[in-house]
Amino acid sequence: MSGRRGDAVGGAHAPPTLPRSSNTIMQTEGIDIMQKPAPSDSPIHELIRNRWSPRAFANKPVAPDVLRSLFEAARWAPSSNNEQPWAFLVAPKDDKENFEKMLGILVEFNSGWAKNAPVLAIAVAELLFAKNNTPNRNAQYDTGAATAWLSVEATARGLFVHQMAGFDPEKARQAFGIPAGWDAIAALAIGYPGDPASLPQRLQDRELAPRTRKPLSEFVMSGHWGQPAPFVSN
Repeated sequence: MSGRRGDAVGGAHAPPTLPRSSNTIMQTEGIDIMQKPAPSDSPIHELIRNRWSPRAFANKPVAPDVLRSLFEAARWAPSSNNEQPWAFLVAPKDDKENFEKMLGILVEFNSGWAKNAPVLAIAVAELLFAKNNTPNRNAQYDTGAATAWLSVEATARGLFVHQMAGFDPEKARQAFGIPAGWDAIAALAIGYPGDPASLPQRLQDRELAPRTRKPLSEFVMSGHWGQPAPFVSN
C-alpha cells in the first residue's frame, strides 16, 4: 500500500483539501457500486477515508492470491511482545461445507445478507502468552489490530470487509474445533462491493445512510479525564 506524499500533505505548504461527505454511485460491469468516503474533519489517507462496511456484495470470487495478501497484511500487525495472538478461520463460498457452517454461527440478521459475500471468516484470539501461559490482556486488542490491517489492505485492492459482533462464539468453537484458551471475537464478510438495490429496503436505508462518528473532543483528552486535548479544537 502506498500513497503519494503530495496527496497526504497537499503540496509543500498548502493544507490538504478536506473530502466531501456525499455518497457516489459508480457503475462497474453493469452493477451500481457505491463509494461512501468518510466526511472527516481533518485530512486522512484515502484508504482510511474510503474504508467502510457494506452489506451488499458482488457475485465475484476473491482470488486465492488476493486472499493471501489480505492475511499477509494481518500477519504484519503490531502486537504486545510480538506475541501475534491472532488466528483466522476462513471459508470462501466455493468451500460449501465450511461456508454453510460459518453462516450457521451468525445471528439471523447478519446471515441474511452475509450469505452473498464470497468469503466469510472468524477472527480468534489466544488469551494466554505462549511462552509462560500467563494472561495476555492485549490479546483482543492485538487481534483487532491485525483485522484492521487486513481491512486496509482489502480497501487498497478494491475489496471491503464488514466486521460483525453478531455471531455465537460457542457455536463457532463447536463447529470449528476452536481449542480452550482461544476465543472467537469477530466474524468477517469479505468481498467486492455490490449494488445496494440488491438488499431489502431496511438494509438499503442503512447502506445509504450518512456515515457519522463522535467528534475528537469526546475521546481525545489531555491532563484529566474528560478534558479535550487542546489540539482537537484548533
